[in-house]
Amino acid sequence: MHPYHHPLFLNFIVYFNRNQDYFECHEVLEEYWKSIPGYSKDHPLTAFILLSTGLYHWRRDNIEGAYRTIIKAKNRMLDFGENDARYTEDIDFRQLVQDIERSIHELHNGKSFSPFLILLTSEVLQRSVDEMAATMELLPAGSDAVIHKHMLRDRSNILAEREKKRRRPQ
Repeated sequence: MHPYHHPLFLNFIVYFNRNQDYFECHEVLEEYWKSIPGYSKDHPLTAFILLSTGLYHWRRDNIEGAYRTIIKAKNRMLDFGENDARYTEDIDFRQLVQDIERSIHELHNGKSFSPFLILLTSEVLQRSVDEMAATMELLPAGSDAVIHKHMLRDRSNILAEREKKRRRPQ
């Protein structure tokens, strides 16, 4: 299966393009990424995870965090774009990189959050995304439930895990 046709990647595209739920984008791609045997931070999916994280930060006015994270996303995109053609197929990769570069420029110049779409070049992928979208309940784009999602969720498991890692001897 092409990596972009995986159900979790389809979820990612729906969340990214339909309601800019970047928190969910991160969640579904992290689940996909961690399901890959021998996954590492060098995997191409991490570029999309970083992009989602950066856009989430930007919309919440964490400009410094957004800027750093989106630059990392762009660098990873360029790295895998040169090394793994599977990840440049079925999406308008050139436009995606241009949109990321525009976002970096806007962040650098203190501009307000500006979303963009990941344009699909494959009719098959577009049909799959449309079919997936029909099965999903999406929160309204721009709603507090989307913009501040990490603050509205029960994060006790995540915080407990962080604390456990912090206490481990180095």
